[in-house]
Amino acid sequence: MHTVYPLLLGALLFAIGLYGVLARRNAITVLMAIELLLNAVTINLVAFGSLIRDQFNIGQVFTLFIITIAAAETGLGLAIVLMIFRQRGNADIDGQRQLAEPLGGPADETQPSADAAALPPDAEAGEKAEPTAQALATTEAAR
Repeated sequence: MHTVYPLLLGALLFAIGLYGVLARRNAITVLMAIELLLNAVTINLVAFGSLIRDQFNIGQVFTLFIITIAAAETGLGLAIVLMIFRQRGNADIDGQRQLAEPLGGPADETQPSADAAALPPDAEAGEKAEPTAQALATTEAAR
């Protein structure tokens, strides 16, 4: 059998997986697309290993490592997605952007908090403590 067929299959799987990672919004679909990417790499490693015909079968050895990493990635990724789904009710990736920490720390927030929006622009630093305390009290009262 020619080596071109497995290489074409690997390239096709890689293209489909790359499209799935870049275009999809559901986290489960993105995890499946990552699995397609890893399977495409393993097919290409085995194909190139048979093409080169090395005596140590390096392509197959790397394939075993990739399969092990893919299994661990699937388990952890699915656990994280299920935890987020239980807490938020959906597995949408764009909705999870608020979980990220700002690059510059807490002072570098991209969206102003509700406390800062409630204060007039000329409010002094001493007045900022009141809305924070009120928000904390309403949060505790809601629990």
